Amino acid sequence: MRGVLRRLVAGELTEDEALAEIRRVQLEELGGRARLDLGRYLRRGIPEVVLAAGKSPDDAARLVVTLAEQHGQGLISRMSDAHSAALERSAAGKRVIEYHAAARVVRDGFAPEKLDGKVGILTAGTSDVPVADEARMVVEACGLEARLEADLGVAGLHRFVGPLSAMLDWGADVLIVAAGMDGVLPGLVAGLVDVPVIGLPVSTGYGRGGAGEAALSTMLQSCSTGLTVVNIDNGVGAGTAAVLVAQRRMRGSRNARNANTNAPAINEPKTMTNIDREMSAPPGIENRPARIKSTAKTPASSQGNPRRRRP
Repeated sequence: MRGVLRRLVAGELTEDEALAEIRRVQLEELGGRARLDLGRYLRRGIPEVVLAAGKSPDDAARLVVTLAEQHGQGLISRMSDAHSAALERSAAGKRVIEYHAAARVVRDGFAPEKLDGKVGILTAGTSDVPVADEARMVVEACGLEARLEADLGVAGLHRFVGPLSAMLDWGADVLIVAAGMDGVLPGLVAGLVDVPVIGLPVSTGYGRGGAGEAALSTMLQSCSTGLTVVNIDNGVGAGTAAVLVAQRRMRGSRNARNANTNAPAINEPKTMTNIDREMSAPPGIENRPARIKSTAKTPASSQGNPRRRRP
């Protein structure tokens, strides 16, 4: 977008040509089968993520590579082994960063703009890591720092106290907590910390409710107020929500600092002492010490005293 504006100002493009370029940047059609929203990052600060499930490996790879060529990076989630192989073939000359079943394709020399926000990610079990890794992919693609700690489930409460404390000492602006089975961990964490918590239910478990319904219901019914919950296995949604929350908290901190810096100095009200108060007088009257009136002593009356008996 900046490149189009520079070329317009330099006279290299007419207004109509610049408009056509901007439309192409905002929306690009690939063979009539997919329309990439190339302007999403400019609007929201969140890049588009290609969902590999339901797409042929070649089509999915082509979409991601196109995003990388246009914006420096392309994100893809829910890949199979076939999708991963096709991506490796199509991304020749580009760096592929893998996140379990997700990946980022990065153009040579590109790096997202670094932001100060930090997102902590906790998982109840190691089976929850692939979904949590989708969230980490989105966070890192947006330039924020992410840290992931796994296998902290409530079956052994002693396991999560240390990592949670370390995550808070690290300065996490928001926490994502992924859990399958009974899904208790996000509510437990939300009741112990003063930062926003996003619950990520995962489809790990046995029998009834094992597809993530039990974890989702537990998180929605949590007694810990303020717990935000995304859909089952929606690591991309959790990562996106965490980025937006962290950005909002950073913006609020910056505004608060600016307000404190620009605020006029407040003078403490002057406190009057008793002497100052006695010296005060209406305008035009000389201030002089308050006159203390003294009362003349009168001899005590003998009335009421018993009379002395005469000798």
